Amino acid sequence: MPGDRKKMMADMQPGTGSPLDYAVTRRDQQTLDMVKEAIRHKQVLLAYQPIMQARAQERVAFYEGLIRVLDETGRVIPAGDFINVIENTETGRQLDTLALGLGLRALHENQDLRLSVNMSARSIGYRAWNRTLDRWLSRDPTLAERLVLEITEGSAMLVPELVVDFMDRLQIRGICFAMDDFGAGYTALRYFKDFCFDIIKIDRQFIQGVSRCPDNQAMTSALVSIAKHFDMMTVAEFVETQADADMLVSLGVDCLQGYLYGAPTTRPHWMVQGRIKQAV
Repeated sequence: MPGDRKKMMADMQPGTGSPLDYAVTRRDQQTLDMVKEAIRHKQVLLAYQPIMQARAQERVAFYEGLIRVLDETGRVIPAGDFINVIENTETGRQLDTLALGLGLRALHENQDLRLSVNMSARSIGYRAWNRTLDRWLSRDPTLAERLVLEITEGSAMLVPELVVDFMDRLQIRGICFAMDDFGAGYTALRYFKDFCFDIIKIDRQFIQGVSRCPDNQAMTSALVSIAKHFDMMTVAEFVETQADADMLVSLGVDCLQGYLYGAPTTRPHWMVQGRIKQAV
């Protein structure tokens, strides 16, 4: 029947209640439910990845604490598997709060540790997040000077004026800020000079394979030059080969992060050994 055929074809088109739309929606709902369940049962933890000094690659500059959740089977689920589903929701704010609390506890228990923790600009006005920060800083004021808060470039550009004010207030307390995914294409240069980030983390698209790509070398060099002009430290993310690391050092990058130096681990050596070796 012509009418039935047209209806069936329409049902198969994305955005019209098609089976594909249904499958995607159901998958996203299952992901959201999984994260909510993990939060409810406090099945949340940080995986720590070292960030190395570029000119002394055996020395750690600081660590990044990457949020992980446990599913119902006990598997560790990385943020990349769920962050896009939850980042605009209340669940995303709750996870930011838990990540901050875990990071501040780690700093409190390890006085030589410096740590970055990710957050969304959407959490700036979230009461639970701010209460967590204030409670830990009141308990141990030394945490501020060892804490780095990472905000993605895209998130920062959602509410740039709010981010600038937020950074101004917390930098006075000694907290550093890093712009994650720098160069991903969101930043308006008219706002960039107002942000005053302490650290710029260069987006992976310019880093992976940089030793073999003159275009990425030129782009990375330009991003490093911008950062230096504004007195910001640079970190290259997703460094996976020594050839790329050597190229990045020659381009003036300050710090290197990636699997070349270590995968994120939920059992860092200070948890196992009760101590930490880190550059001051």
